[in-house]
Amino acid sequence: MKTVIIGGVAGGASAAARLRRLDETAEIILLERGEFVSFANCGLPYYIGGAIKQQENLTVQTPEGFRQRFNIDVRIFSEAVKINRDAKEVVVRNVVSGEEYTEMYDNLILSPGAEPIKPALGAQDSLRVFTLRNIPDTLKIKNFINNWHPKTAVVVGGGYIGVEMADNLKHAGLDVTIVEMADHLIAPLDFDMAADVYNYALQMGIHVLLKKGVQKITDTGSGLSVELTEGVLTCDMLIMSVGVRPESALAKEAGLEVNSRGAIVTDNHMRTNDPFIYALGDAVQITDFITGNPGFIPLAGPANKQGRIAADNICGIESIYTGTQGSAVLKFFDMTVATTGLNEKAATLAGIDYDKTYTYSANHATYYPGANQMSVKVLWEKATKKIIGAQIVGFDGVDKRMDVLATAIRFGAKVTDLTALELCYAPPFGSAKDPVNMVGFVAENVEKGLVQQFFWHDVKDLPRDGSVTLLDVRTKGEINSVSFLPYGVIDGFENIPLDELRQNLDTIPKDKPVYIHCVSGLRSYIACRILSGLGYTCYNLAGGWRLYYSVMTASE
Repeated sequence: MKTVIIGGVAGGASAAARLRRLDETAEIILLERGEFVSFANCGLPYYIGGAIKQQENLTVQTPEGFRQRFNIDVRIFSEAVKINRDAKEVVVRNVVSGEEYTEMYDNLILSPGAEPIKPALGAQDSLRVFTLRNIPDTLKIKNFINNWHPKTAVVVGGGYIGVEMADNLKHAGLDVTIVEMADHLIAPLDFDMAADVYNYALQMGIHVLLKKGVQKITDTGSGLSVELTEGVLTCDMLIMSVGVRPESALAKEAGLEVNSRGAIVTDNHMRTNDPFIYALGDAVQITDFITGNPGFIPLAGPANKQGRIAADNICGIESIYTGTQGSAVLKFFDMTVATTGLNEKAATLAGIDYDKTYTYSANHATYYPGANQMSVKVLWEKATKKIIGAQIVGFDGVDKRMDVLATAIRFGAKVTDLTALELCYAPPFGSAKDPVNMVGFVAENVEKGLVQQFFWHDVKDLPRDGSVTLLDVRTKGEINSVSFLPYGVIDGFENIPLDELRQNLDTIPKDKPVYIHCVSGLRSYIACRILSGLGYTCYNLAGGWRLYYSVMTASE
C-alpha cells in the first residue's frame, strides 16, 4: 500500500506517523513545499517575542529525523500542483529546480492547511508588511526587527494570532497598536468577557482601536501610512492578521467537493467524495460538536486527531471524527484567555434557548499567597441543562478549569453536574469549592429558582422612578475606593452593606421588586436569599459590579 501525503505540518505529520505505526511495510511519501515539516505553528509568535530562544525549538521533528524514526520518504521543497484522480497520481514540482514528476498513490491525504487572508489594501509587496503562517514568515519578522530596529507596529486583526503578536512585539520593544473591525477582541469571546481583555491590553501599554477598518496601506519609504475608516496611523511595520482561508485550490481543481468558503468537505472518516482521497486539518469543513452544523474552526488539536483518524481508516481500522467544539487558550502577557463551545452569538444563531451565569472565583485558596481571580461565563441549554459553551478570562489556573469544562461538554454533562465533580484541592492549587464547582452551584440555584438573575445589559433599562428598589450591598470602603471612577457607583442604586441589611429592612418596601448587586454577585446572592426568605421578590446582578464596570469602560 502506498500513501502520499500533501502537507507536512500538524495533520499531515500526524497521519504519516500513525500510518507507520500501524503498517511497517507501507510506502509513505510526505510532500512539503517548504523547508520544514512538523513545526510548531502555535509557537511562532513566541520566537519573535524572545520567549523561545532557539529557532530549532520550533520544529518538533526534522525531515531527517522523520525519515530515520519512521522510515518515511520526506520530500521538502516539493509542491503538489495537480491531482489526476483517474490515474491516481500527483504531479509534483520541485520548487527549487522547477522540475516536475508524477507520483502514483493508492491513497492520498490532503493536509495543505490554511493561508492568511491578504486584503488588497496596497503595499502588499512592502518589506514592512507581514503575515505569519510558517517559519520563513517568522524569520522575516524577526530579522526585520533585529536589522531595521522598528519602533512602532500595527497589528490588523484582534483575533488569537493578532493579540499574541501584539504581546510579543511589545516584548520585542515596539509600541504596538491593534486595529480591529469588530467591537471587541478575540471573536470566540462574548463582548462582556472580551472587556477584561481590552482593559488589560490598555494596562499593558497596547493601543487598541475597535470598530475601525483599514482602508489603505501606503509605504512612504520611511514607514507605513495606514488609512482607517476614521483617522490615519503611521508605523514602521505591520502584521496582517485578519483571518485565514482554507488552502484548497488543488482539491477544487481535482473536482473534490468544497463548500462556499472553500473548505474541503469530508465524511466523519475524513474521506472526501473520492474514496481514495482523505483531507484534514485547517483546509477542511468540520461539524460543530454542539450544533451538528458545518463550520470552519482551524485548530492544531483537531488537525492532529483528524490525521490519526485518516490513517486508521486507510489501514482498515474503523475510526470517526466526532466534531470540533473549538477549545482554545491564549496567553496575553500574564493573562490567560480560554474558550470552548458556543458563545452567545453562536447559540442564538443556532436557535438554542439557553441560560447563562457568571462567576468570579480565586484560582486557589485566598489565604495562600498569590491568589487571583478568574471571570467565568458558562452557557447551557435550558431544556436539557447541557453545557454548550464556556469562557474564562484570568491568570493562573484558567487553563485547567477550561479543560474540565471542555471535557464536561464532550461527555454531555449538565451544568448542574459540575456540583458533583471531585477536583484536586490543596491551598496552592485550588479551593475546596473549585471555580468549576462554583459554576455548578450558581447554575443549580438558578435552575431551582433559588435566585433570579439580571444582567449588565439590563441595568440601563431598570426604572429609576421608585417602582423598584435598587440596592448596592458593597461595603462603604469598597464604594469609597471606586466612587471617583466612571461607573464606580451604578446610578440609582442605594447602598446598604450586606451585614447591615437585616437592620434596615424597614427602608425596603416589600411590595416592590428588589434589584441587588455587590462586587462579584456572591454577597448580593446572599442578600437575595435573606430578602426572598422574608417574602420579597429579588433579582441578583450576575457577575456583579465588577463585570458591569469592565463592560462599561470597554464600551466607551
